[in-house]
Amino acid sequence: MDSTRIDKWLWAARFFKTRSLATDAVERAKVKLNGERTKPSHNLRIGDMLLIDNGAAEWEVRVCGIADKRGSAAVAQGLYGETAASVEKRRLLAEQHRFFREPAAAIKGRPTKRDRRLLDQSSS
Repeated sequence: MDSTRIDKWLWAARFFKTRSLATDAVERAKVKLNGERTKPSHNLRIGDMLLIDNGAAEWEVRVCGIADKRGSAAVAQGLYGETAASVEKRRLLAEQHRFFREPAAAIKGRPTKRDRRLLDQSSS
């Protein structure tokens, strides 16, 4: 197998929990193939560069293997190689989060009355 759909590969490489989440990310331009927006049905080949924003982190990876079935985490890590710049950027971001955590980051959607009180207490 020399190519597979990009949404299947993202799911198999464990960047997204479900294939539908991977499809949505590609449609919303959260995943870019060789620096350009693409469709979920686009075929991915070894050597392609991907910019992936899965909500929790941003990755810049080169495709090293092709898979259309989800396997173990060890197998998934062999499907891609992360660039040195991406590793450094994620390390710096993790260090920033360790020293300062945005209070509103833990709240999904609109804050409740209780959440608002907690936010006001932490900012005082």
